[in-house]
Amino acid sequence: NYPLYIRSVPTENELKFHYTVHTSLDVVDEKISAMGKALVDQRELYLGLLYPTEDYKVYGYVTNSKVKFVMVVDSSNTALRDNEIRSMFRKLHNSYTDIMCNPFYNPGDRIHSRAFDTMVNSMMMQVC
Repeated sequence: NYPLYIRSVPTENELKFHYTVHTSLDVVDEKISAMGKALVDQRELYLGLLYPTEDYKVYGYVTNSKVKFVMVVDSSNTALRDNEIRSMFRKLHNSYTDIMCNPFYNPGDRIHSRAFDTMVNSMMMQVC
């Protein structure tokens, strides 16, 4: 439960986003344990909306290898639907898989990849 990659726009609230991501990991664990073993065997676990706050909505996704993705979206953005969030998580998962296939990447290290940054930035520009 330690972040490998965090990106936020705007950057002035970065500490607030760190806190939000860390607190949402507890909700992810609760949802996984509530689902039980029946859904653990699936290929992916899209957890959906973890919790809304006044300013943000927090979404979660867990892979079958227990890698957790957390996305924080502005609450005022009503254009994002559940299917779009799900497809964004799939893109994120595919890019993460590409990084893990790199023989020079040590699992557990922070992610420093230009291709991953480009993909995340393009997703963030789509949302904004």
